[in-house]
Amino acid sequence: MKSVKFLLAALALVIGFSATAQDFSDPKFAIWGETPEERQANIEASNYLKEALDAKDFKRATEYFQQLLNSCPKASQNTFARGVTLYKNKAQRARSVEERKMYVDSILFIYDQRVIYFGDHHKNGKDYILDMKARDMLRFCTTDRPLLRSGLKDAVDAGIESGRVHLDIAASYFKYLCEDYEYDDNVTSDMILAEYERLTPHFAEVSAEDEQYRDIFETSFGTSGAASCENLEELFSQKLAADPDNEALLSQAVALMSRAQCTSDFFFATTEKYYTVKPSSETALFLAQGFKNRGENDKALKYLREALAVETDPAKKEPLYVQIGLIEISEHRYAAAAEAARELRGINPQNGYSFFILGQCYASTPCPEDKVGGTTVYWAAYDAMAQAATLLKDEPEVQKAAQQLMNAYRAAFPVQESCFFAELTAGDRYTILCGFAAGQATTVRYR
Repeated sequence: MKSVKFLLAALALVIGFSATAQDFSDPKFAIWGETPEERQANIEASNYLKEALDAKDFKRATEYFQQLLNSCPKASQNTFARGVTLYKNKAQRARSVEERKMYVDSILFIYDQRVIYFGDHHKNGKDYILDMKARDMLRFCTTDRPLLRSGLKDAVDAGIESGRVHLDIAASYFKYLCEDYEYDDNVTSDMILAEYERLTPHFAEVSAEDEQYRDIFETSFGTSGAASCENLEELFSQKLAADPDNEALLSQAVALMSRAQCTSDFFFATTEKYYTVKPSSETALFLAQGFKNRGENDKALKYLREALAVETDPAKKEPLYVQIGLIEISEHRYAAAAEAARELRGINPQNGYSFFILGQCYASTPCPEDKVGGTTVYWAAYDAMAQAATLLKDEPEVQKAAQQLMNAYRAAFPVQESCFFAELTAGDRYTILCGFAAGQATTVRYR
């Protein structure tokens, strides 16, 4: 039935050509052949090719395609578009890996020939053709990574040349390049750094729908082995030397180097510079944590308090107070730590860190007036740390520290004899008389 339909369609085309009595000697048909007879035959073959594809008669379609490719490749882009459709259908129906590869090679060859004959087309030129080729390679060539990377790179290069870069293709190319760095000796860190630098401007300002491709691009670089602190420092030191106040460049450097967990002097100097150019509580908090890790607590507190002075959002103040309190505790400056913890509790009564900090402050100053050796403060300290352990269940390391401190405070409770002489009975309510816990209501307990 398909053959009958095809023959009828072909017959209709022949009758159509005869009826219209086309003059194929007209120069406008010159692209179809040397002689009027060749031109007519090739135009008919072009129409037969379309009909054969529609009828899924791939054997006849192959004959017409080969005729057109050999006789008049410059005649029409449709020849190549239909050729790709033909061999994609063949690849999908291949009965072996070798046969499929042969058809895929033909698809790539057709695209390359189309570039030769129509690469300078004003609309569907080289960049368009190589973009289409890259998309088919993502479908058919995923097992040959070097070949796939080469095809994607060609598409990206052509897009850059024409000013029409397709970000999904650029992101895919860079993703595969970064992934192959670990396995392919031909992919070097210098190559990745160079490509990152070359492609970054095209991802600088993207639409909302293209944000996903920028994320792929940045994540691929950030997680690649090539994005080491040493390589990043080499990349950004040169750029920042030429443009030290470039906010976008500083932001990019800080983001990538922090992701790589860099701790060099260059990294901290760059982050401080970024904070100078664009102050924010987030950057201050990041700097503070970094300096805290380096043991430079005074510098950490400087950034935390600077950020706190200008921050108006209570939610953003919360982590600043947490870090201030923790640093002040580590420096045994309990008054400052207690002040930060109380401010924190005022913002969020359910923040476990406020109790974690206050508990340590309570335990830091014995209260001689309690007549049991100053140990009543440990009741309040224990109570605060118990609340901390409950509220910090999502932070197991801090929760474990709170539980360990609870055990230490319980061990420091007054003994029953001391409480007897002070007229304190287990279970009674008691208000702490002095120290940082002064005024705190608690319960009498024995060791």
